[in-house]
Amino acid sequence: MPPRDRRKGGLVVQNAAPVEDLARRAAAGDGAALEALLQQVRPEVVRRCGRFLPCREDAEEAAQDVLLQIARRITSFEGRSRFGTWLYTVVANCCRQKYRELKRRAAEQPARIEPAQYADPRTTSVIAGSRVDLLEALDRLEREHPHLVAPLVYRDICRLEYAEAAERAGIPLGTLKSRLYEARRRVRPWLADGS
Repeated sequence: MPPRDRRKGGLVVQNAAPVEDLARRAAAGDGAALEALLQQVRPEVVRRCGRFLPCREDAEEAAQDVLLQIARRITSFEGRSRFGTWLYTVVANCCRQKYRELKRRAAEQPARIEPAQYADPRTTSVIAGSRVDLLEALDRLEREHPHLVAPLVYRDICRLEYAEAAERAGIPLGTLKSRLYEARRRVRPWLADGS
């Protein structure tokens, strides 16, 4: 009988060493723990990347970037928050970077890409099916109100609990809630009309 999945720290893990333990050991320089950690979190990383980049190929590319960043930066994980919380930041940053890369690639070679016949250009990238509306809104929010981006990403995209999102953003819970309200208010019309 295959091992059953269970939730631990917001990540789906197999009945093996807990992800948090693996992360602490990997951060301390244990190479075997790092390999086991990367193997355990990969399916969850792909799933979380899919929240930003619905096209499976884009999500998988971003997931590879995330896994590479984990391997390179695991020593910066200090264990003050859960590993899953630390991971959300890496996922969000890698996905947004992947979107910018896809957008730049499309701008450099626009004639080679044929838009899908029924694709809504406000919500679907002709290059790979990425959520243009959401990612463009996040870029615009970052330009105009950078302090509102983290609350929106952590709570609405990464789906962290309010307290965990506040901890990750490094702000009090009340501040997170007010910034989240303001971020949603500003982003809503951009998503609705594509402007």
